Amino acid sequence: MQSVHREANAVLCKNSLQSLGGSIKITQVNSQFEREPLLRPFGFKGGYLSELWQTVSYLQSENGKHAIGLGTQSVLWSDEKVFSSNSEAGGNTFMYALTERALQLLNKVSFNSPMELIEPLFEEIYEYGKTVTSNPDLRKTFALNALVSVDNALWLLYAKENGITNFDKMIPQEFRSTFSEKHEKLAAIPLISYNVSPEELKKEVDMGYFFMKIKIGQSGTQQEMLERDKNRLREVHNMLKDIRTPYTKNEKLPYYFDANGRYETKDTFNRFLDYAREIGAFDQIVMIEEPFPEKLEIDVTDIPVRLTADESAHTDKDVIERIQMGYRAVALKPIAKTLSMTMKIAKAATDRDIPCFCADLTVNPVLVEWNKNIAARLKSFPGLENLGLVESNGHQNYVNWHKMQQYYPQHTAPWVDVKNGFYHTNDKYFNGGGGIFDPIPHYEAMFNK
Repeated sequence: MQSVHREANAVLCKNSLQSLGGSIKITQVNSQFEREPLLRPFGFKGGYLSELWQTVSYLQSENGKHAIGLGTQSVLWSDEKVFSSNSEAGGNTFMYALTERALQLLNKVSFNSPMELIEPLFEEIYEYGKTVTSNPDLRKTFALNALVSVDNALWLLYAKENGITNFDKMIPQEFRSTFSEKHEKLAAIPLISYNVSPEELKKEVDMGYFFMKIKIGQSGTQQEMLERDKNRLREVHNMLKDIRTPYTKNEKLPYYFDANGRYETKDTFNRFLDYAREIGAFDQIVMIEEPFPEKLEIDVTDIPVRLTADESAHTDKDVIERIQMGYRAVALKPIAKTLSMTMKIAKAATDRDIPCFCADLTVNPVLVEWNKNIAARLKSFPGLENLGLVESNGHQNYVNWHKMQQYYPQHTAPWVDVKNGFYHTNDKYFNGGGGIFDPIPHYEAMFNK
């Protein structure tokens, strides 16, 4: 009976997508993926990744135009329960199944804008994901992560059909005020995971990075986690406390901690903050991301540091709820939650004067440019004047990072690499979207067989 119900829902979704109508009709779909190994186990949420799957979605219209969108799967980030309940490859296989399902649903569908498709597509893929993973409590980010390559392909097909090669012109009118800046410099945020030594951290600072994202919320019981996090904070602070930067008002390096929802009570979290005060690190904490489990829907207005929503900010509706709870920043992830949903999320936040920035998912070099296109157009984060803010840690974690960079036709452009802690943009970058509209031979070849 349940399978009949699921099949009926799938038919309803297909019918609702096909009923949209529009000037662009999809007549062919396809997909591929590549497994990219990491330099070392990558730790967060109390778990460790060894590889990341790069998904590739292909869409062709009845006009013969085609587009290829990329995604990076992160099962541990999007749903740690799925990650821990299966082999690493098994969890990735489940997510890839959602991507393939989305493409099949889009076949023969007509649309005018990808924004019309994101809600019905997400709803179907989310329900399908619960079935595939046998997890009725599947996190929404699992479905959104699976849709990134599909959504990017939709936007690129939309751009081709409309003769668009400029990111600003691709943004729908209602969202343009949200993405109205043109930052010439983006502060690059490196990721400091559990097993990055203080000496390696110092090397990042010596290369010009000044805005650190440091993983806390380590494995173990709550007490064990707290002690490990306190030790980590002490290590980091001892290494960085005397370093100065011209980019903050107090000239000290800003600390950005990411707890990935590991703190189960306010009391435990406040003990971490108390220790930060004790060792003199508290005033350097500019934000802490997702300290509490998503289901712990508590008022956090009394927390004395800026709390940032990331995983819990699945959709624009979720963001509004988090803001009402007291969260005072949003980490945008167009490379993990789709560009379409990110536009809605960013508008909901900025309409309420909540600052946003772009966080990474350890994505491939092409997706870094999608992230930068958004980061360069957001208002400056509080305390940073005339600067964009974007996390990028692929160079720290992929075995084949430089090879992956070379897939990108514009990999030698001046905006691609970090220089002294910053990405630098220019008019050419903004006029051509940093190269995201260019065909990429490595991925084109996958579908020319």
